[in-house]
Amino acid sequence: MDGGGEIENIKRWIVFYPIYINSKKTVAEGRRISLTNACENPTFTEIADCCAHLKLPNAIELDKAYPRDFMQRGRVRVLLKREDGTLCNPAISSRKQLMLRVAELVPRHPGRTKKQEPASSSTAGPSKSGKGGRKKR
Repeated sequence: MDGGGEIENIKRWIVFYPIYINSKKTVAEGRRISLTNACENPTFTEIADCCAHLKLPNAIELDKAYPRDFMQRGRVRVLLKREDGTLCNPAISSRKQLMLRVAELVPRHPGRTKKQEPASSSTAGPSKSGKGGRKKR
């Protein structure tokens, strides 16, 4: 029965979609922090790792999607305040502060440093796959 209580508690945790800190998105598309603070195309795994680094309990929900961008799957639930109202990390007291801190950390994520090189050369990649897609039709 204890496991059921844990899932119930996760429902009270705050929801963090990667789109909230994505510099590629507009405010209308769902970005919640300023462009100068946002990072490029964060993933839910990077956000979860950053929350773990900030010593915040978190849970990844793979099957969930942001309503305005339902093609991008995955979101992170984060616990900012415990049941008794105390902060899990005294440095982070609000969603906004959490988003700003995570957006700072994501570019320094260990998975990011390797991905940056292919990302710059992949500008030609999508055009090639696009042509292939047209041929199939």
